[in-house]
Amino acid sequence: MRVLIFGATGAVGREVLAQALELGHGVRALVRDPAKLAVRHPNLEVMTGDALSPGDVDRAVQGQEAVVYCLGERAYGKETTLFSDSTRILIAAMEKHGVKRLVALTGIGAGDSKGHGGWIYDWIVYPLITKRIYQDKDRQEDLIRGSSLDWTIMRAAAFTDGPKGGKLRATDELEGVTIASITRADTAAFLLEQLGSKQWLRRSPLVGY
Repeated sequence: MRVLIFGATGAVGREVLAQALELGHGVRALVRDPAKLAVRHPNLEVMTGDALSPGDVDRAVQGQEAVVYCLGERAYGKETTLFSDSTRILIAAMEKHGVKRLVALTGIGAGDSKGHGGWIYDWIVYPLITKRIYQDKDRQEDLIRGSSLDWTIMRAAAFTDGPKGGKLRATDELEGVTIASITRADTAAFLLEQLGSKQWLRRSPLVGY
């Protein structure tokens, strides 16, 4: 499959890129600074551009079959519109070019997943660190749901380091559920699994251990 990755230089994005290549996908990565992407592979095309530039995104989307969105934001505690603005541009390009499949990473704290990450995350990390980021991820999720795309939104639990292969739990029935963590490697694996699956089509599972 021809897959465009948004956020390929981030911690999760690097895992998505590596695993996508291992699976034999043809990968295009839209990055602002190609020097940050040390990977070289015959199935990898690195395209210089900005996720907030409609022209760059339009060029990147053209000819692809699916998009994996895993952009990150390090400006914790500050207002941001990165996720909603970039997603609005991406959706327009995908709809223009007839690229239907979007697998997007948001995280625990978006929508009704708030309050399901365990005491430390719910009462310390979310209100003090990630709340404003997730306010924009709520806007992002609304844009995705309002699109004509075949979307899946993965709400990953709090990230940890480690290998893939953990026993994942994925659910959108959240009453009484606490899912505290997930490795970045397992996050990437779940995102890529959705490219060939309809199990979570137009759904937003919370995923982790």
